[in-house]
Amino acid sequence: MSDGRPPPARRVTATGATVGREDAATSPEPPFLAAANGRRARHTPVWFMRQAGRSLPEYRAIRGEGSILDAIAQPELAAEITLQPVRRYGVDAAVLYSDIVVPPHAVGFGIDVAPGTGPVAEHPLRRRDDLARLRPLRPDDVRHVAATVERVVAELPTDVPLLAFAGAPFTVASYLIEGRPSRDHRATKAMMHTDEMLWHDVLERLAESAVTFLDVQLRGGAQAFQLFDSWAGSLERRDYERYVLPHSRDVFAELRRRHPAAPAIHFGVGCDHLLEAMHRAGGTVLGLDWRTPIADARRRLGADLVVQGNLDPALVLAGPEPALAGARRVLADNLRADGTRHPGHVFNLGHGVAPESDPAVLQALVELVHEETADDAAAPDRA
Repeated sequence: MSDGRPPPARRVTATGATVGREDAATSPEPPFLAAANGRRARHTPVWFMRQAGRSLPEYRAIRGEGSILDAIAQPELAAEITLQPVRRYGVDAAVLYSDIVVPPHAVGFGIDVAPGTGPVAEHPLRRRDDLARLRPLRPDDVRHVAATVERVVAELPTDVPLLAFAGAPFTVASYLIEGRPSRDHRATKAMMHTDEMLWHDVLERLAESAVTFLDVQLRGGAQAFQLFDSWAGSLERRDYERYVLPHSRDVFAELRRRHPAAPAIHFGVGCDHLLEAMHRAGGTVLGLDWRTPIADARRRLGADLVVQGNLDPALVLAGPEPALAGARRVLADNLRADGTRHPGHVFNLGHGVAPESDPAVLQALVELVHEETADDAAAPDRA
């Protein structure tokens, strides 16, 4: 599928940014993996949540009609979409083109992704009888995802890892219980507080499903993963700790057992009040939205905290000057007291790329971050 492919992204040359004296030599591993493990990379790595999607003209040229789940079910198409932003932007990680409701869809729960709306279930999960439709996920249920991962890994440059991803139990549960995207999560919170046994059974099933889904991707060659808890910020801390944290902790613990070398990113939106609790869930990288300063997160959780983020996506929509100025502020927020760059930082937006985003602005962000954080010892061009 060569329709509309941009030429390969150029490698940015080094500009000799100062790095910490105590960080030892620059790690020879891919920049994303180095930074995600708190080691000094040759530059601060960049990737964007939802980097593959409607903001790209090459995506629109091949995507076709219908549900995103139809596209995900085609490994050749899904692999090509995953690779598009790597070619265009020169980002330091690919993220699998998938969706958080792939597992419940694969087991026949009865959920789809409606264009312009999001996940929709005609018959939401409201009673114990409904749990029968959410049987445990088996690896064979997502053979198409495994095939996509295999294709992507075979084509990626050696210094660009593939990120697996899955929805966290709470966020997936909210779609199944509400039946569609919700602002107040009324039915979800009602189940939490009126049928706690059913609630925990649902989240336990979804935690097992997330582990299986991520395990398939990691066994296929993905080298890190992100657990999206997009709507956890709608909860007060007490409820998060009682009803959600144990299940997210189970996901991270089991994946750490199976894949101890894989960096694990934990991300939610509007979660500043949950930061300490989310950190206890066990991820190795904490994703921050634009509301939480990097320096404040490290003050609260420790100076060695590895973070991802956190440019406001609205600044990308505002144009190149606001976006680049915002990126410089994010990079400055990652500096230590002595003015050196903290090695544990993966640059990203504080949420996903909006469909209206200008790819040229995202390209400029990648180049800026690479240039302004580059080590003296420049890496060779990508193969």
